[in-house]
Amino acid sequence: MTPDQHTQAAETLFQAEQSGTQCGLLSLRYPGMTLDDAYAVQKQLVAKKLAAGRHRIGWKIGLTSRAMQDALKIETPDSGVLLDDMAFGNGGTVPAGRFIQPRVEAEIAFVMKAPLAGADCTRADVLAATDYVCPSLEILDTRILRADSETGQARIITDTISDNAANAGVVLGDERHAVDAHDLRWVGAIVTRDGVVEETGLGAGVLNDPVTSVLWLARRMAEYGLVIEAGDIVLSGSFIRPIEAPPGAAFQADFGPFGSVDVNFA
Repeated sequence: MTPDQHTQAAETLFQAEQSGTQCGLLSLRYPGMTLDDAYAVQKQLVAKKLAAGRHRIGWKIGLTSRAMQDALKIETPDSGVLLDDMAFGNGGTVPAGRFIQPRVEAEIAFVMKAPLAGADCTRADVLAATDYVCPSLEILDTRILRADSETGQARIITDTISDNAANAGVVLGDERHAVDAHDLRWVGAIVTRDGVVEETGLGAGVLNDPVTSVLWLARRMAEYGLVIEAGDIVLSGSFIRPIEAPPGAAFQADFGPFGSVDVNFA
């Protein structure tokens, strides 16, 4: 793709979100689109939102489970940017019509107290830079059709990355824990929708350790001259499948001793 095409694709996504009407697959519109192209589109999309008055509050990491990587035929996670208008309070309500096709995932969130980046970044560096960890829910949305109606082709990784890694919202639980207070591989959640258990999972589903996920992000960002800043929220990746969030749905993620987090949809 050319720089002009990156800009055009970002504008298409921006307008889809503003209008609440999904656009077609970018992977069909731009055959041969690469991962670098997708991240370039994402960068342009985020830049448009920053220019409109938003500010960055952190990062999300996706495609950390083997099942999701196999489904998209990729062997690496992806990442997106968290913006201030994506934050919802624990137990709060997402306004009707805010999202197009929202879904919910359970994750362990890291909140940083020091900058983190570099190709030589280590696990010890991640632990030292983390202020605390807490339970969280990520809200996903798609500004791109999940599948093309004519060809039947489903979204692929370049579509998802371009669309800010399907990023839409974040809800943090109230509990805060030192990063080494729990074995995060064994921190799990029971996630209910309208009181019915929909999914359960363990932190080990995230690259065998959510710390490894944050380490991946720090190293990847170094390739682009970026840094995880002090105060940033980092969503380390979901250990459950995405759960559809229709109007009126009420979600609770019970992380046991680690805490809980709730969100409702009007």
